[in-house]
Order: sequence, then C-alpha cells, then structure tokens
Amino acid sequence: MRAVGLIGCGFVADLYMRSLALYDDLSVAAAHDTDASRLAAFCAHWDVPPQADLQDFLAALPEDAIVLNLTNPGAHYTVNRACLAAGRHVWCEKPLALTMAEAKALKSMADDAGLMLASAPSSVLGEAAQVFLREIRRGTAGPVRLVYAELDDGFVPQARHGSWISESGAPWPAEDEFRTGCTLEHAGYYLTWLIAAFGPVRRVVAASAEVIPDKPGGANTPDFATATLFFHAGPVARLTCSIAAPHDHRIRAIGDAGVLEVKQAWNNAAPVCFHRRVNLRRRLLELPFGRRCRPGGPTHPKVSRRGAAAMNFALGPVEMLDALAEGRACRLDSDFALHLTEVTLAMQNAGEETGPQDMTTTCPQPEPMPWAR
Repeated sequence: MRAVGLIGCGFVADLYMRSLALYDDLSVAAAHDTDASRLAAFCAHWDVPPQADLQDFLAALPEDAIVLNLTNPGAHYTVNRACLAAGRHVWCEKPLALTMAEAKALKSMADDAGLMLASAPSSVLGEAAQVFLREIRRGTAGPVRLVYAELDDGFVPQARHGSWISESGAPWPAEDEFRTGCTLEHAGYYLTWLIAAFGPVRRVVAASAEVIPDKPGGANTPDFATATLFFHAGPVARLTCSIAAPHDHRIRAIGDAGVLEVKQAWNNAAPVCFHRRVNLRRRLLELPFGRRCRPGGPTHPKVSRRGAAAMNFALGPVEMLDALAEGRACRLDSDFALHLTEVTLAMQNAGEETGPQDMTTTCPQPEPMPWAR
C-alpha cells in the first residue's frame, strides 16, 4: 500500500481526498494542521489519523510516503523546507514559493538531499491536456503559430463565495485567495500545458494590475495579468488571468490548418476539438463544429464533480509515487516547478512598466503519459 501524508486540512484538501480515494492502493497515513478544530473535523470526516505536531506528523509517516503540502501559499516555503529537512519527498500546492529566492533555495535543498520536489497543478497529466498535447505533436492543426489561453473566472468578489464550503466543512479561503492573487493561483494551469507542448519560456512580456481594489484582503495584489510568452522553440503564446472578466477557460492552438481548442481547463474530460479552416466563397473561417480528438483508450480515473472540482487532484502525487517506485525522474520535477514559478512570478509582478523579462531557469518537457503517445 502506497502512502501520503497531508499537511493543511482546508478547502483544497477535500478535493485531494476525493481524488486520492480513486486509487485502491493508496492511503493517507496522517494529516496535520495548525488549526486544531479544522484538523479534528477533517480527520473525523475522512477517518485519517491526526497529528497536531509537525515533527510528530513527519515521524509517523511510512518511510516511502510522500508529503502533500496543501497549506496556504504564505506557508509553502516554511513547510516545504521542514519536510525536506526531515528527508521527505514533497508535492506542494501552487505556488512552490512566493519568491524566486525561496523557490531556488528549496530546489537546491531537494537536489542536495536526493529528494523529489514538485508543485501543482497536475492537470497537464490529465486526459484533456494529454490529448491536446498529442494532437499538437501529430500536427493535427498543422504547424502551430500562436496560442491564446484564457483563465478568466468572472467577477469573483461579487460571487457568493461565503457559501463555498468543502465536503468536510472548510470555507473557501477568500481573503487568502485575494491576497495571493489569481495569477499565482491559476496561471499554472495553462502554463504547464504550454511548457509541456513547447518547452521552456525564453522571455515574458507582461503587465499586471489590481482592477478591483476593494476586495477582501486583496490590497495591492494584481487581479488581472496578461503575458506574451516567447519560447526557446515553438510559437508565441498569450496567457491572461483575471477575476474580473467573464468566465472563459479556453485554450486555442492556432495552426496553418485550423484551430485546436479546449474550453474547460479544469475538467480532465473536457473535449479536445479541431476546427478546420476553410474558404467559403469570399470568407475564410474555422468550422464552428469541430472534430473531437479522443484519447483512443483508457486514461486515468476521473472524479464525478463539476467546475474546478472536476480535476483529479491526485494525478501529481500518484505520478511522484510511480516515479519513486520505478526509479525514474518525476515528469513534473523540481526544474519544471522552478521554471513554472519564475514565469508565474514574472506575470504577477510585472505591473505597468517592467517590460521584457528574460527567464533564468529552464526545464525539460515532461514525457507524455503512456496512454497518450
């Protein structure tokens, strides 16, 4: 039986637990949270052993268990560091850290100790992303010239987010979400797809702004960011994040033959469709009804949920456990996590006048999943 330990029993922890339950050979050995009442409620709901002390938690885990760091972003660096110091492999929720100095320190620490360190999101390992990437490799849309990716979530401050309660009773952490910002929270969903498709980013030309200054806990945090991404190899991509514009989670790879499109970033089973470009009389257009590109066989377990919860959050931890068991590198390794962090921070911190930013990190493209080659 493979095992994980879970730190942070808040809103996202329930999404992980429902995903982990899809794997019969995986157990949660222990959970830890600094909030005693939250720890008790979570562990009672999921029948998981609680550990009130972090060091006791780390010591209680089986030798080959990995740690899932699901704490609030402000605690990621401190918790990751403590886990690595205890000799534990770590899967961290996004972002890996809030500064590049912290992220580089964690990577060096993990590399020196021979430990695996990776960060969310892991939807790039899911069915929709892998089929999308496969079709790019196959040239379905022809050579890809440009990619548009949108992660707009609607005017979230006006949503009834006070009623967003997780399965075990944890509220959506509105103030922390607004304080961290939608770019650090969400840009990674499509950045991981883009890096997997085209390799590392060479240059980021971005701008960011706070367009809703009166949201709870969000003062001086960008709630809109847009970036043009230049890759060492491959096309140019534009990525936009906001919590103001109407909901739009499309990604479109625009090629010589047409457009490859996914409309739902957070749904592992979202259709991947190819819209062929045609001339009709005087008009040039992409056909409105695309041909669906299917996986061609079984892929991975899926959760029966909607919206953001339609992702299998366990894909990343399971990939790390598989890599450890097989003695290979994790597809989402520390180089990937560090590069993802650098590009995300470049978007978040761009402001109005930063201008072009050349990336200092790089990473290999993750290998396709076996069922998507």
